[in-house]
Amino acid sequence: MEYAEGRIGRLFVVRLTEGERLPEAIEAFAREQGLQQALVIYLGGAQAGSRLVVGPDAAHPEAIVPLVHTLTGIQEVVGVGTLFPDEAGEPVLHLHAAVGREGGATVGCTRAGVEVWLVGEVVILEILGPRAVRKKEAPSGLALLRVEP
Repeated sequence: MEYAEGRIGRLFVVRLTEGERLPEAIEAFAREQGLQQALVIYLGGAQAGSRLVVGPDAAHPEAIVPLVHTLTGIQEVVGVGTLFPDEAGEPVLHLHAAVGREGGATVGCTRAGVEVWLVGEVVILEILGPRAVRKKEAPSGLALLRVEP
């Protein structure tokens, strides 16, 4: 386990508009605001055709190959995630979301691209104090969070 204690800095309330995409819209906002570390909460809609990573593809046990699900129809979304820089210092959003329509639901990571339908409400709580970075790790090859002392 790695951990560090921090405190809450700035609080942002953001309204995303139809056609903006997660994670790109939040990462661009973070760059504009000089925001390095944060807790992110999303509430809104997703356009048909949006994509979620819903786990590793079991057909490829020798490597981690993302299994991507494409949404059919406009869907309701609630998500929570974290924003931390990668090794180059660029903000990277890792947001998991539950999306649903007419009693069916899918849960996954928004990194494959979720396009906002109508409006997306976002609350961002800046995290001050500890330093954490997303670093590529072997053997997965994924950029995983590392908390630095």
